[in-house]
Amino acid sequence: MSKRKKIKIKKMGILFLIILVLIGYLFLEKCIFNDDVSSPQVSEEVDQDDVSDDPIKHYSLSLIMGGDALIHSSVYGDANRNGKYDFTGMLKNIKPIVQKYDLAYYNQETILGGSEIGLSSYPTFNSPYEVGDAFIDAGFNVVSLANNHTLDKGSKAIVNSRKYWNGKDVMVNGSATSQEERDAIDIRTKNGITYALLSYTTSTNGISRKNDYYVNWYDEKSVKNDIEKIRDKVDLLMVAMHWGTEYNTSVTAKQKEMAKYLASLGVDIVIGSHPHVIEPVEYIGKTFVIYSLGNFLSGQRTDEQLSGLLMSVTVNKNVDTINGTTEISIDSPTAEFIYTYSDRSTSNRKDFEIYPYSMLNDNMVKGYKTLYNTLKARITSLDETIKVVDLQG
Repeated sequence: MSKRKKIKIKKMGILFLIILVLIGYLFLEKCIFNDDVSSPQVSEEVDQDDVSDDPIKHYSLSLIMGGDALIHSSVYGDANRNGKYDFTGMLKNIKPIVQKYDLAYYNQETILGGSEIGLSSYPTFNSPYEVGDAFIDAGFNVVSLANNHTLDKGSKAIVNSRKYWNGKDVMVNGSATSQEERDAIDIRTKNGITYALLSYTTSTNGISRKNDYYVNWYDEKSVKNDIEKIRDKVDLLMVAMHWGTEYNTSVTAKQKEMAKYLASLGVDIVIGSHPHVIEPVEYIGKTFVIYSLGNFLSGQRTDEQLSGLLMSVTVNKNVDTINGTTEISIDSPTAEFIYTYSDRSTSNRKDFEIYPYSMLNDNMVKGYKTLYNTLKARITSLDETIKVVDLQG
């Protein structure tokens, strides 16, 4: 090859290299300075994510509430297995419902003083510990102990009751063995929401109260003091109220008055019991009030007394991370009716079992659909937005 051709090829190579360098420079310049380039820019994407983050943090928990465990002799007699007691079968239809919820509440109407001091029925009750075992097994973890039967068997039953409950991973309130125990309010957290229960009664069936801690008595001053001590420490404050008139299906003026007072103190949910029948529910401002859940499990006789209410809600907590405020709301209240069925074909009732109304039929409870419609109308009489679980079929 001639010297001239070698020089020409070398020049072309240098030119080609210069062109490649220019192209590379132009492409790099476009990537760095042109906002329209589609190649990723990490710092810009992080900034966009930060801007799009919701400043409101959301938390929620589910809560279901059931009424009175009123353990008559017919009930614990049916649970007797050669001197030992097993109530779990009575709750087997309710257990799948309850265990879906984060929190599950009920009122232990008859004190669990244990078999060792003698079981008893109306008018002064004492029940075996195995009642509590069955309710815990079904998923209940929040229990009220303040009611008109708390003092039925005196201090020994109260000591036994608290010893039993203190050995369980369950939140209880309403009865204590010392002032220190009464004042040590249990506060727990679930799903980022702190919660507590306070429980009070307006009656002890005429039995004198020897002190202020065996049973929590309702009076405005002590209730106000209790609430003010705990209100800022919890997101969700539940207050169980044993009030009203037995077998009265409507709300009394005194219940209304107390509910409004509790709402004014910032209570989130008021859970009523004592009438042994279902009463209406409503919101007072942001406070959700259940006037009476009726019976959960009992040996009473009429279809009204054997019917109870399972009321569920969703507790929502919204935290504004910018200004630091927290908002609690009680949402989606849903009512489901239950019935304590038993075989009455013999003088001794047997085979006690709780059924959702959706599992009943006319052979079990004649006219149950009519009673369902009556209960549905009653529940929604003060608030038409309350959802009621429909019957099947």
